[in-house]
Amino acid sequence: MAAEVAKSARPTRGRPVLIVTGGSRGIGAACAKLAGRRGWRVVINYRSERKAADRVAAAIRKAGSDAITVQGDMASETDVRALFAAADAAFGRVDGLVNNAGITGPLSRVDQISAKTLRRVFDVNVVGVFLCAREAIKRMSTRHKGRGGAIVNISSSAARLGGGGNWVHYAASKGAIDSMTIGLGRELAAEGIRVNAVRPGVIDTDIHAAAGVPDRVAKMASTIPMRRAGSASEVAETVLWLLSDQASYLASSIVDVSGGR
Repeated sequence: MAAEVAKSARPTRGRPVLIVTGGSRGIGAACAKLAGRRGWRVVINYRSERKAADRVAAAIRKAGSDAITVQGDMASETDVRALFAAADAAFGRVDGLVNNAGITGPLSRVDQISAKTLRRVFDVNVVGVFLCAREAIKRMSTRHKGRGGAIVNISSSAARLGGGGNWVHYAASKGAIDSMTIGLGRELAAEGIRVNAVRPGVIDTDIHAAAGVPDRVAKMASTIPMRRAGSASEVAETVLWLLSDQASYLASSIVDVSGGR
């Protein structure tokens, strides 16, 4: 599906521009809103929840910054290209990327999983992240006459824990993101782009309900050293720190935000 763009009515030139994939809800929405409060202009990608994305954009504008929303499936190369083209058209620059769009797929043991589920999870969680990184590099790398920037990938503690019995497929896709973060960070460090990742643990968002386990947060709380789930805003704080100059000497790093689990 070709991307649809809702343009901002109030440009604010000169401020850095951040693209957040999957920015209409959960961790992505929290990152987008916090970025707006910190002075970023934000390009909010969403796949289907336009009204939610519009609410995030409205909150950013209310905070005094600027935002546009862009519809697109990050598993589609056409939609990824359209997302970055929309950022170019609206703001003329890209300074940061949060690769947040991701899906768990249905809960499944490996002996029951379908090829369709595997392909969809890896297309969104891995191929889409590579495609977005590719487009960001073309705009930010000093090799391509860019001014530099930062990429933060959203991984998962499942990459460390394996997801056995529920979603090894999801954990494996996030393991790929960990490897990609390390390698890409080393590849781009001399080109002005810092690449890092955040590995959230059990975070209280609607991703659990979407996976068919709405009570997962309550059930998992006792297994977390802090005895509670994290919030999307707690993850967003770490993401925005990694995007900032305060993390200027971090590259290829993966930060766990998991309550000690």
